Amino acid sequence: ELKKKYQLEPATHTEEYVRIAGRILTNRTMGKIAFLNLQDSSDEDIQIVMLKNNLSEETWTVLGLLDLGDIIGLEGEVGTTKKGELSLFVKDFTILAKSLRPMPDKYHGIVDVEARYRHRYLDLMVNSQTRRMMRITDQVYHLMRSYLRKEGFIEVQVPILQKIYGGALANPFKTYSNALEQDVYLSIASELDLKRLIVGDMGKVFDISRDFRNEAIDSTHNPEFSMMECYAAFENYEYVMRLTENLISHISQEVLGSMKTTYQGNELDFSPPWDRVSMIQSIKDACGVDFYEITDYQEALEAGKENNIPIDQCFNRGQVIQKFFDSFVESNLIQPTFVYEFPVEISPLAKKSPKNPFIAERFEIFIGGLEIGNAFSELNDPDEQKERFMEQELLIENHDEKEAHPMDEDYINALEYGLAPTGGLGIGMERLIMILADLSSIKEALIFPQVRFSKTESEEKKV
Repeated sequence: ELKKKYQLEPATHTEEYVRIAGRILTNRTMGKIAFLNLQDSSDEDIQIVMLKNNLSEETWTVLGLLDLGDIIGLEGEVGTTKKGELSLFVKDFTILAKSLRPMPDKYHGIVDVEARYRHRYLDLMVNSQTRRMMRITDQVYHLMRSYLRKEGFIEVQVPILQKIYGGALANPFKTYSNALEQDVYLSIASELDLKRLIVGDMGKVFDISRDFRNEAIDSTHNPEFSMMECYAAFENYEYVMRLTENLISHISQEVLGSMKTTYQGNELDFSPPWDRVSMIQSIKDACGVDFYEITDYQEALEAGKENNIPIDQCFNRGQVIQKFFDSFVESNLIQPTFVYEFPVEISPLAKKSPKNPFIAERFEIFIGGLEIGNAFSELNDPDEQKERFMEQELLIENHDEKEAHPMDEDYINALEYGLAPTGGLGIGMERLIMILADLSSIKEALIFPQVRFSKTESEEKKV
């Protein structure tokens, strides 16, 4: 506030007395004068000038006990030094919180990356980029909510603890409810509960919630993450494409001041309309394998072997196609792109294309080589949905496939009351933030990412 208010000439005294507080970043004492830099939560710092002649003997003595990282409150006059730097000329100060541990070096930060994630409070003290990420995160959440509300969606909350996990193909976390005396699962997606609300004639709904998937941790995956899911009755995946490109381009414009940005050295342009490419055609263009012609599972496996695709865990044609796409296409999708024509076998909740029974009305969003979101025209035929669930159950029973969709009888029951034609969308919030903040790892986009216990923590845990 002081920096915004004052534009002063060098060696100016305003005779305005103020009280401020913050954390000491630097402390230089030279004879009878001390210069400190104070940082506050606005990510700004200001110079503090303490003259021995302006302070009591006791206060000057306490000044010598201050350490970097201490939080102090000060009062004094606003002015500028001879060099023109805005400063507070202190009359008195109070120690508000003592830093008993040494603060990380402001200029070099925390060298150990794992320590940055494990002790995020220290990272925030000295790393302006981490504070910037948190502000971008706040903006993205606010803008997404306000845009969806403007489009007629209402925000709802769905349970994180679920009796049957579902809404995605993922391995869940399992726990036990003492009160219910039964196993429960941490939510892997909000989809089925949100579509139950569409059955109840809610029209347009969305939620932004934490999802939990018991999977590998790497640069794009964390077991706990945030997902925005929205569903609109009487719409399809083409409507959702338009909604998606308009939503993300709006967020980019508001957060970055432009629909163009740089991500990991690549220039991106969020301006609608975005590119649209067929999954099957993109594979054919990339490596010559034509899955329009290969409709048999065994043929698909042979094609995988011939092209050195890892197909050990592929139990149907759709999974083979997904592996081809991951290997030959995904990393090359730099500009915002919709990939459509997904195999039905890996899209158990999506409606079939009326033009091709092997294809689902589904698309995924790719930006900077990353998958950002997933969407489709929702399958609303209860008999077909039950068949799809049964096929998924066979994968679980026969192959111990952990990333398969279990049977949800209550969801089938809900569909039997009638689900209007519906378009649905899910966007991974941290991956979108990675793009907007130009971050190379999802851990950078999470305030508290999952990390292993340190040696000290492990020893304390055993005790």
